[in-house]
Amino acid sequence: MKVQTYRLSAALLLVFFSLLATLPARAAALPEFREIVANNSPAVVKIIVEHSAAGSTQWQQEEIPEPLRRFFEFHGAPRGGGRPSMAMGSGFIISGDGYIVTNNHVVDGADSVLVRLLDRREYDAEVVGTDPRSDLALLRIDAEDLPVLPLARDENLDVGEWVLAIGSPFGLDYSVTAGIVSAMGRSLPTEQGENYVPFIQTDVAINPGNSGGPLFNLDGEVVGVNSQIFTRSGGSIGLSFAIPVSVVHNVVEQLKENGRVTRGWLGVTIQDVDRTLAESFGLDRPQGALISQVAEDGPADKGGLEAGDVILRFDDKDIGTSADLPHVVGLIAPGTTVPVEIVREQKRRSLKVKVGGLDAEDSYALTPGRTDEAQGGRLGVAVEAASPDSLERLGLSGGVVVRQVAPGSPASDAGVVPGDVITLVGSTPVTNVEAFERAVAKLKPGSSVPLRLIRRGAPIFIGLKLKDD
Repeated sequence: MKVQTYRLSAALLLVFFSLLATLPARAAALPEFREIVANNSPAVVKIIVEHSAAGSTQWQQEEIPEPLRRFFEFHGAPRGGGRPSMAMGSGFIISGDGYIVTNNHVVDGADSVLVRLLDRREYDAEVVGTDPRSDLALLRIDAEDLPVLPLARDENLDVGEWVLAIGSPFGLDYSVTAGIVSAMGRSLPTEQGENYVPFIQTDVAINPGNSGGPLFNLDGEVVGVNSQIFTRSGGSIGLSFAIPVSVVHNVVEQLKENGRVTRGWLGVTIQDVDRTLAESFGLDRPQGALISQVAEDGPADKGGLEAGDVILRFDDKDIGTSADLPHVVGLIAPGTTVPVEIVREQKRRSLKVKVGGLDAEDSYALTPGRTDEAQGGRLGVAVEAASPDSLERLGLSGGVVVRQVAPGSPASDAGVVPGDVITLVGSTPVTNVEAFERAVAKLKPGSSVPLRLIRRGAPIFIGLKLKDD
């Protein structure tokens, strides 16, 4: 019995020492951040802004839908207090002559901007230019021979890769947090529905005051600018988002040259392709950006794109979902002609489109939208011709208005509702009731067909599947 006990103890000791021997090797495999922090912290700055009243600061946070927030540390009078207020964020130096990158929302509406370096030197900063669409701002201070952070040529990140952030969360200067890349190309549309930034998602702890600070790869290069977080608690829960360096390069170069940003513009309204729409367009899976409306005389219109086209590739880049298209178009210099691959009437086609330009201050939105009746029995809808006034209001040359939808019908299953204006059945334009009836009559039993609708002024496509006879 004692012999067995001794043998067991010896075996356990052997396992223990074996594990102990592997610890240095395991530790060596973990990332080393000390050199990155030591080399790069001097070029990270704290940004202190002053507002004449707290209202603009509060409004900037409230414009982001809950629970998504762009965060910076706020101190001062409550909203409406009428006294000056202070807000703090982060930034980083990109050139020895004083250019600094931060978030637009950190300096938006500021009466004064103060930059504090690691060695406690302080400088008044000039706002060279801002770009609300990307949430980036370029500052400059009157100084020379400053420490500089290297910008990666592009983000070139893989999901699971280690990244590091330096900033001043809650006013705690030069705090360092690390994590991994959780996802790439995240789309976070603004309140205006714009979506020009393919955000890097990480689990790096980002909190109020980190806004505008750098996100590093393990080579010590800046791969992103920390911008916003997803939170229910008000602090980090491991969902943070950074503006990728490809966008930073584009915006900073234009702000330096012109003080404003002009980005590529196509002049279309787009939507995702679901399974039913994919089948109706002859695609083997949901993919691409479906054009639901084209601006008259816009770049897309001049390039031959039409409503109902599905864009699969743009400028030799795959378009997996509709959210991918603005990311690609926005980085293209206006006036550039690029190849476009589309699906139209279930056939692949190639076009050349000259990209237009959209200035930072410009807004863009397409204006979308009792007579004979028809039942459209195969679809299960009762329609009537749209009145001339409604057509003019919606900017349409024709269409029929859905008055009733039969329960359990193909139209009901697809989500058609009374008040929708049908303008296309498949690829057939619907200008009046007779055109609608002819288009419906041509449909084959069991087939899938896209319907183009105007709903509450906005154009959309809905995939509708007919029942077998």
